[in-house]
Amino acid sequence: MRKAILFSALAFVAAPSPARAQANALIPIQEFTVPWGREGRPRDAAVSPIDGAVFFVGQAGSAPSGNYVARLDPKTGQFRKYELEPGTNPHTCLVDAKGFVWYTGNRNGTIGKIDPKTGEITSYKVTDSTVRDPHTMVFDKNGNIWFTAQQTNAIGFFDVTTEKFRIVKPPIPVGSQRRSTNPYGIVLDSKGRPWFNLFATNMIGTVDPVTFELKTYPLASDSTLNRRIAITSDDQIYYTDYRRGRLGHLDPKTGKVQDWALPGGPGSLPYGMIIDDQNRVWVAETGSQPNKLVGFDPKSNRFFSNTVIPGERNTVRHMFFDKKTKQIWWGMDSGKILKLDISGIKIAM
Repeated sequence: MRKAILFSALAFVAAPSPARAQANALIPIQEFTVPWGREGRPRDAAVSPIDGAVFFVGQAGSAPSGNYVARLDPKTGQFRKYELEPGTNPHTCLVDAKGFVWYTGNRNGTIGKIDPKTGEITSYKVTDSTVRDPHTMVFDKNGNIWFTAQQTNAIGFFDVTTEKFRIVKPPIPVGSQRRSTNPYGIVLDSKGRPWFNLFATNMIGTVDPVTFELKTYPLASDSTLNRRIAITSDDQIYYTDYRRGRLGHLDPKTGKVQDWALPGGPGSLPYGMIIDDQNRVWVAETGSQPNKLVGFDPKSNRFFSNTVIPGERNTVRHMFFDKKTKQIWWGMDSGKILKLDISGIKIAM
């Protein structure tokens, strides 16, 4: 089932100037209702480079409502479900260049692969038994996988050819009572280095893909709670400051950090984010119901869009940008998969 909804976008002048709204073009948001309900908490959509199909996970609960990976054909609105081993509770999925779907087993310490044509599922157990919760992942140029493990404090690398894992454990800050730095979200730069938030600290980390040496960068404030992360085509890092309601920027070359107050203010709870092919930053403000999707232009350091997302009691946790179609996809707690077409969106000056 699918439904198209139009929401108006508002242009904002970046802080510290007061918000000054003006009408912008209507932005179409299309909804696809997941047939297995909202109990599985469908999330983390990803588009196949082969046929444009959209895959997502049902993270919560168990079959039939959860614990699955699913395929959506956006042309027909038809769904297909791939049920996983009980207790897998997948967190994220991605589709590789050959069309295979990979997912993280957030509750059973696995990385899994699905052949969407045959339905065959192959599961790979993380060899370090302390890493029980693969979280978010990203492919490198060879199709290998980097992933975070939030609660068990790890950055993992999985070689899809040799089927071997390597694990890096970030050090716990001195004086901290936590057992994990909570690695959260992960992106890859043009040199193949993974970048990720250390969610329980005010730092962003990276790992050298050759030496596996870890390096960290402190952020703007001791109270920063950096949740999601995104990267531009020229390797500039952006992150959402969940606690302070700000959009942050790290220049990896200089270590310089700057941030901007989001239009929704300190209580905006920015969470999911993505960067499009024009290097514009899109951030979900989850502190309001319904959530809002904010656009930011790094060239002018201006917020240019604030779009209402349909549905109450929702949280946009993760988004995927499809370069071929210029569309942003994400899942919602309401049991829906949403699509935003940004191909015609221009920045209002």
